[in-house]
Order: sequence, then C-alpha cells, then structure tokens
Amino acid sequence: MATHGNTRDSQQLGTGDFALEPGSKSVAAPRSLVLLNTGDGKGKSTAALGVVMRAVAQGWPVCVIQFLKSGSWNAGEEFICRRLGVDWLNGGDGFVRKPAGRERSRACALDAWAQAGVALSSGEYRLVVLDELTYPVSFGWVQAEEVAETIAARHPQVNVVITGRRAPQALVDVADTVTDMVNVRHPFEQGILAQAGIDF
Repeated sequence: MATHGNTRDSQQLGTGDFALEPGSKSVAAPRSLVLLNTGDGKGKSTAALGVVMRAVAQGWPVCVIQFLKSGSWNAGEEFICRRLGVDWLNGGDGFVRKPAGRERSRACALDAWAQAGVALSSGEYRLVVLDELTYPVSFGWVQAEEVAETIAARHPQVNVVITGRRAPQALVDVADTVTDMVNVRHPFEQGILAQAGIDF
C-alpha cells in the first residue's frame, strides 16, 4: 500500500486554500488563476478535467462550457462530471474544420460565450472551464480581445481553464499558466480513431 507522507506535517503546511512547500519562507496571498492549455498535442481538455476533479474534491462549484462538442457526443467525462455535481453545457453543434457557411455553429458559439460571460462574472463558481474556446476565437466568431477583457474582469474568486489550439496572443497574455502541448505522435496519424475510455 502506498504511503502519502507525514499526515501531521501535511496538516501543518496547509493554509486555507493553499499550501506552503517545505522550506518555503513566504508565499503570495492566494488569488484566482487563469490556465491556458494550447498547442497541437493531445491532452488539453484531459488536463482541464484533471483540474475539475481537484476542484470538485475541494468542494468548489464548477462549470464546464464546451464550445464545439454537442449534446450528442456522449462523452464519459460529461457523464461522470454531471454525477459529481458539475454544471455542464454542450455549447457547440459538432466539430468544425472550416468556418465558412457554418452560421448555426457560429450562433451556438456566440450563445455559449454569452453564458460563459455570466459564469465568469456572477461568482457562482470557483472554477469555469472554457473547453475549445480558441476555435470560435480563431474563426472570428468571438473576438479575442473581448474574451481577454471579460476574463480579466471576472469575479475575483473565479479560476479559469481555457483549452484549444492556436491560442491568440490576447489569451496568452491574460493567462497565469500557459502550457503548449506538443504533438510528437498521435494514433490518428496511424489510422486509429478515438477510443472510448481513452479519448471520451
């Protein structure tokens, strides 16, 4: 059986919503953060869902807004997150390769962004995940500057995770943590499609 360190020491290090690393002499006051997962590699949404699990375990109210996936996607993460009390919005109408002629997709994205604005400003949530937001931004359906300004002006307690490829500079600038997922190898390149239990 694995051990998890000295329980007594862990309790002493815990300080409210944050913890001191052993040997630390000082720490900045906790504040909400913006995390951006971008790049061509796999794992952007998966990493965001890991943060969701941590937030739920801390008793935080969480909202996930998906900007591409529709309600017909039937993803395992949605199923389990809803059971855990996460508010979940399928804001898209399916994957979009080219934005031309996709007025319904554009309307869905704008509606999802309107709901995201409420989630960010209301203070109802401690964590808001904006999954694949960079796509409607890169298509020009939602303006990057508007997104960055809305995130910067969010309720003070709201932490944000943004995912998606080709994140514009405005989103990079507003984020506290930026991770660029690099694609070294992907099963799709070998003709292997997404698999239940691994990809959804």
